[in-house]
Amino acid sequence: MAEPPGPETRPPRSVRYRILAIALVPMLVLLPLMLGLAILRWNAKFEGLLRTKVNSDLTIAQQYLSTILDETAESLRALGASANLKDVLESGNRERLMVLLDSARRERGLDYLAYMRLDGEVMAASPLGASLPGPDWPVIAAARAGRPASAIDCFTAETLNAISPDLAERANLPLIETENAAPTDRSAETRGMVIHSASPVAVEHDEALLVGGMLLNRNLAFIDTINDLVYRSASLPEGSHGTATLFLDDVRVSTNVRLFEGERALGTRVSAAVRQSVLGEGRTWLDSAFVVNDWYISGYEPIVDSFGERVGMLYVGFLEAPFRAARLETLTTIAVAFLLATVLTVPLFLHWARAIFEPLERMSATIRRVESGDLGARTGPTRARDEIGQAARLLDHLLDQLEARDRELRSWNETLNSRVEERTHELMESNRQLEITTRQLVMREKLASIGEIAAGVAHEINNPVAVIQGNLEVARALLGDAAAPARREFALIDEQTERISEIIFRLLQFARPDEYGTDTSSSLPEQIVDGCLPLVRHLMNRSKIEVVRCDRSTREVQMPRTELQQVLVNLIVNAIHAMPSGGTLTLTSADLDKDGRPGVALSVADTGVGMKPEVLARIFDPFFTTKAKDGTGLGLSISHMLVSRRGGDVAAESAPGVGSRFIVWLPGTKRPA
Repeated sequence: MAEPPGPETRPPRSVRYRILAIALVPMLVLLPLMLGLAILRWNAKFEGLLRTKVNSDLTIAQQYLSTILDETAESLRALGASANLKDVLESGNRERLMVLLDSARRERGLDYLAYMRLDGEVMAASPLGASLPGPDWPVIAAARAGRPASAIDCFTAETLNAISPDLAERANLPLIETENAAPTDRSAETRGMVIHSASPVAVEHDEALLVGGMLLNRNLAFIDTINDLVYRSASLPEGSHGTATLFLDDVRVSTNVRLFEGERALGTRVSAAVRQSVLGEGRTWLDSAFVVNDWYISGYEPIVDSFGERVGMLYVGFLEAPFRAARLETLTTIAVAFLLATVLTVPLFLHWARAIFEPLERMSATIRRVESGDLGARTGPTRARDEIGQAARLLDHLLDQLEARDRELRSWNETLNSRVEERTHELMESNRQLEITTRQLVMREKLASIGEIAAGVAHEINNPVAVIQGNLEVARALLGDAAAPARREFALIDEQTERISEIIFRLLQFARPDEYGTDTSSSLPEQIVDGCLPLVRHLMNRSKIEVVRCDRSTREVQMPRTELQQVLVNLIVNAIHAMPSGGTLTLTSADLDKDGRPGVALSVADTGVGMKPEVLARIFDPFFTTKAKDGTGLGLSISHMLVSRRGGDVAAESAPGVGSRFIVWLPGTKRPA
């Protein structure tokens, strides 16, 4: 038994690499790719969930702010409709009114409350001596129109001081330099953000307003309430905490964001990117943002005053660091688990792969030696007891049989080769002749069927045409002079019916030349062309082809009309098929002497796709076609045969992308006088 091939005779180890790829690519390529895509998808969903949460938190804060506005307006409306206020107003005691206003202000948590006439005169106010904004504010204008109204307005330091010096002092916030904030030359924020409310009051002999408000600057109870509503205990993971802030312009005027040692970040400013997006463009910010000294998942929404101007922002957010840490921990766990699985499984995969490719390599080497002529080569015993080991043993057995059969076949081969060659040559020749004969018979049968169908269709169309012409004459006779206004239309109908009759006649001439042919010896070229065009008019209309004619011949063609018509129709149809997107079909006839003989040259030229030289050289061969299933390859061959039989010739010129030109030359004689 032959020894296994040595290392120097081993074939290229493509099987080894393929099996290794099958074993390792899913683990080292596909799995990491799928894992990466899953992580990207998970990360996007994670980010989306954080934005969804902060959006929900912002919605709760906005609803609370809207509730405060509505409750303030409703509180003033209830006070204005109360019997207690009416009793005090009817008594005319101003001191009692002052006491009532002061009590109501404290009870409702307002910073000021006043009784004002419609012209803006303050009749009584708490705190005492407060001077309120004039009646041109939209909130007061709405109350003067009979509607309670409430809005967030921005009061200047002078307006606050006129109401109460304490309010102006509360509103005054020194600005603290803040990282990432937009540059500013201001050193303090002196304006106040106020919940500004007003409600009409109707008394017996007068109409007035109740006007009140609450300063939101340094209003820590207000902002802490929002924070408690949005971020309840255990609503965030350990290490994170929620924050809420009210901004006047870009300055924190009420917040629970801390600077250091528990001090609130009042007077710090929002980042320039958030300021531009929310205050500059009026958009809601739902993204990560730098807040004072750390990154938060943040939601910012613009606050619009009663004049429709963006004067501040409402913010809620929670610390991003714990979420980043949790995400990093998750990704690290996944990566470590994947690496551990890879380290444990890849050696096992390699061991299994080696048990497959080593026997296959030995079998491959054996087959290569047999291919090179060594029929005694064998794989030899293998340790594998699976399908591969069985295949190796079967291969050696088959090689034994092959070696025995080879000796027998060599002797048989020598005697059979000569016989097979002779019989094959005879069979191929017979088959070729049979194929040519069969195609010719099929083509003749098809042409005969088409002729019968065309003749039948022509006869069927003739009957309704005759009816139309007869009824048209009857209509003229019945209408008499009344038909004069439609004379042009009747003439048009006559013209079209005559055209139909002419087309039918041409079709019958083409289908049954023996019955309808007129001239069997010679023809006028222009008349032949006239008879061909109606037969192919539908193809030209479909492809938007323009026909150009040039009839200069003064001779008759020595060829039966039907045969020449068949040749020209075939050439015109081929030209139309060469111009599927439209073009120009040029038909020319001229006198031309050839080899001393008078004759006529008929030219059919197109602007189609053209033909390559190797195609042009074979176009007159029988059964050669470039139309695949749409052609038989007999049209040009038959046309050439018909023309040659009459002593003429057919020549062709063509170039790819330029077009083709076929020239039919036939003997000609002078036309009779």
